[in-house]
Amino acid sequence: MIDAALLADFRQWQSFRDQERLNREHESAQRQLEQSGAMATRLAEAYRSMAERGAAEGACYRTLFTRQQQDGSTLACECWLFVRKVIAERGTTRVRAGMLETFDLETGRIDPKEQTPVSITLELFDQISVGRGTLMSCRVDRHDQPEDTHFVTFLDQVQNLKSYMQKAD
Repeated sequence: MIDAALLADFRQWQSFRDQERLNREHESAQRQLEQSGAMATRLAEAYRSMAERGAAEGACYRTLFTRQQQDGSTLACECWLFVRKVIAERGTTRVRAGMLETFDLETGRIDPKEQTPVSITLELFDQISVGRGTLMSCRVDRHDQPEDTHFVTFLDQVQNLKSYMQKAD
């Protein structure tokens, strides 16, 4: 029989390992997005396509984002995103979506089927990155919760979770 404290330590180690993997994956995806030079208008087209596929097939997309912690550090989080619609008005582009979080360090791995979906609004905008040269790219941040930023949605990682997303407030 395994000691409960040992099992708890193992689960905590798994969460830290998963957090490190997500941090690396998010950094890599964010770097690729910046280097691609994709602008917000192009990204808005991709989100419109996701909304169409979501309506027709119930498609939800794996998404990584960063969340600012109370101490000021940021950690990658993971969710499934069900894109409902894209709204472009007065020079801004916003995405209305349902979100099922599937990982954060505090909670660890979360079964999306046991989660209550949250309705969110994302904002797409162009940005200039100055570091090793100047790069024009786009960025996606959560409009209704400013500590959630740098959303990266993977078009090739799709699940049908629409029945769970129906519960979004």
